Amino acid sequence: MSGFVEKPEPLQVPGLTHLHTGKVRELYQNEAGELVMVASDRISAYDWVLPTEIPDKGRVLTQLSLWWFDQLADLTPNHVLGTDLPPGAPADWEGRTLICKSLQMVPVECVARGYLTGSGLVEYNDTRTVCGLALPEGLVDGSELPAPIFTPATKAAVGEHDENVSYEEVARQVGAETAAQLRQATLAVYGRARDIARDRGSSSRTRSSSSATTGDAGRGRRGPHPGLVPLLAGRDLGAGARAAVVRQAVRA
Repeated sequence: MSGFVEKPEPLQVPGLTHLHTGKVRELYQNEAGELVMVASDRISAYDWVLPTEIPDKGRVLTQLSLWWFDQLADLTPNHVLGTDLPPGAPADWEGRTLICKSLQMVPVECVARGYLTGSGLVEYNDTRTVCGLALPEGLVDGSELPAPIFTPATKAAVGEHDENVSYEEVARQVGAETAAQLRQATLAVYGRARDIARDRGSSSRTRSSSSATTGDAGRGRRGPHPGLVPLLAGRDLGAGARAAVVRQAVRA
């Protein structure tokens, strides 16, 4: 079943080969074999991509990603090589394009939870567990957990749903050593993000998640980026961009 109400036609750019249309990003490959990821302004809800876009959402998403990669650089490498526009790319790709290393994806959605909510709450109400991990009695929506937990899920294709799985199932699928590395890295990233949020007067109320990759990923990117500082300092990106910041913050 398609995840698009109206699937877009990808833009053809000389020197780039279009590989895939995702829910939000278009994926290309350049002549050097590097991946070119372009974040669109599309928005998805409950695994469906809606026909109405949010202006500047892709730029905000890209800058949020780059800012977080910088905060986490000492904990884990990343895939970003640079942010320069490929030759012949449209001007609209400025600020929403990443040049990346091609890596092999581990098909696991790596999720860390510090609080109980969402699908975790549903499972807890039924079994008092989340992804097979036993939790104390008496927790409610938004309860802080005794310690952050690793609650992985399957990495579903467009139009399909991610499903929570146990750590043991992840170890069976990808091997014990890789599973242990995924859990350690996920909890370290969550802990760093939680500390950053608390230092700024906020809290990591729900969870952090990312798809896992393996390979010789670079530790940083080449070339400057504006990050979030101008936005947080009051730079006006327009109502659409502000809405995108709020939406992305809620999803994170």
